[in-house]
Amino acid sequence: MDITLEKQNPTSARLRVKLAEADYAPGVEAQVKEYSKKAQIKGFRPGKVPAGMIRKMYGKSLLVDAINKLLHESVNNYIKENKIKILGEPLPERVENIDWDTQKEFDFSYELGLLPEFELNLGETASVEGYKVEVDDETINEAYEHMQRQFGKTESPETSEANDYIFGELKQLDGDFKTSTLLPLNKLKANQDLFIGKKKGDVITFNLLEAFGNDVNAVANVTGAGKEKAAELKGNFEFTVDNISRTEAAPIDQDFFDKIFGKEAVKSREEFDAKVKETIEENYKQEAEKVLNHKIVDKLVNETKIEVPREFMKKWLLTANEGKLTAEQIEENIENYEKELKWSMIRNKVVEDNGLKVTNQEVVERTKEKMLAQFNMPEVSEEMMESMNQFADNYLRQDNGKNYMNEYEAILAEKVIEALKEKMTVVEKTVTAEEFRNMSF
Repeated sequence: MDITLEKQNPTSARLRVKLAEADYAPGVEAQVKEYSKKAQIKGFRPGKVPAGMIRKMYGKSLLVDAINKLLHESVNNYIKENKIKILGEPLPERVENIDWDTQKEFDFSYELGLLPEFELNLGETASVEGYKVEVDDETINEAYEHMQRQFGKTESPETSEANDYIFGELKQLDGDFKTSTLLPLNKLKANQDLFIGKKKGDVITFNLLEAFGNDVNAVANVTGAGKEKAAELKGNFEFTVDNISRTEAAPIDQDFFDKIFGKEAVKSREEFDAKVKETIEENYKQEAEKVLNHKIVDKLVNETKIEVPREFMKKWLLTANEGKLTAEQIEENIENYEKELKWSMIRNKVVEDNGLKVTNQEVVERTKEKMLAQFNMPEVSEEMMESMNQFADNYLRQDNGKNYMNEYEAILAEKVIEALKEKMTVVEKTVTAEEFRNMSF
C-alpha cells in the first residue's frame, strides 16, 4: 500500500491511496471464511459451503467490502499517525471505470480540508469590556409591581383605567405590520389618555414610537418584533380593543413572602426587601457574565487570523447533511459556519495549551446540582443523596450517553472561558440596570 499527501494550498490537500492485491487479499479471504460459516445454500450443511462457491457467488461484493474497509482504516490511521488536522471527514473523489472482475491494482484519492496552525493574541492588548450592573430603585419597584400583579386578583372590567392592560390587534396604517399584543397603559409615556375609558371593540389611532417615548426596546417588547424591526415601526398605528385586564396588587405580607421565596424563607419586610434586591443583583450579574463571555468569543473569532478551508467546508456540509441542507442554504449561512469553526479551533487550542480536562466526578456533581436546584432542594439527607446519585446516573446514560457528553462539553466550555479571562484584560464598566437593558448585544 502506498499513501501520499499532496498539499495544494495551506487549507486543502489530496490524499492518494494505491492498493496492490497483497494489500486487500487477506481481507477478502477473511470475509470468504466468514461467509462460508454463515451461508445457507441448498445441498450444503451450515458452515460447510466451499470457499470456491462463496467466491463465485459473492466474490465481487466481498472484494468491494474488503477494499472499502481497508481504505477507511488506512486513511484514518494515516491522518492520526501524521497528526494532520482536518475539517470533518476526508471526501472520496469519484473513481471512473473500475473493473472489479479483472483489475488487481487500485488508485483512490480523497479531498482533505486542512486546519492551519494559528496564534492567539492574549497579551496586554487583548482587552474586552465587561459590565457591573447597579440596581436602582426603579428596577426594584418594577420587580415589586410585577410580583404583586402576578399574585394579585385579576378581573376584566368593561371600561379601561390608567393602570390596566389592554389586549387587542395592533396594525400599522402605512405599512404591513400587524400583531396581537398586550399594552401596559402605565408604561405609556405619551397619549395615555387615548386609551382610558375604552371598551371592547373601540379603535384607537396613535403613534407607537411616541407613545413609548421613542424607546425602541419598549416597542420591541410590546410588539415582539425585535429591535431592528421595532426601530422601523414609525408613523400611526391602529389598535382594536379585544379585552381589558385589571389586577389588584397582592398585599405584601407573609403569604406573599412565602409565594415568592418559599415557606418562611424570609419573615419580615426588611428581609424580603434585602432578598429581592440580592436576587435581582444576582440575575443581572449572571446576565452580565453571559454578555462578557459572548464578547470574549466574538473578539477572538473576529480578531484571530485563521484561514479556513471555505470551499471544502461547503462540500463537506452538503455531504454530511445530505437531504437536510441545500447548497443555497449553506452558501447563505457560510459566514456563520466559518465563525463556528473558528471558535471550535480556538477552543481546542485553549484546551490543549492549558491542559484543560473534565473529570467524571465533575460531570456527576454538576448534574446532581442541577437536579437539586430544579427541585428547590439545597440540602438533602444521606438516603436522599443515594437516590440522587441513581437519578443522575440514569440521566447521564440516556440517549447512549448524549446527556453525559452535553454536560461534559458545557463544563469544558466554562473552563475555556475562565482560562481566557485569566489571560485577557477585562475592563469593567459600571452601568445602570436600564442602561444594561437598552444595550444591543
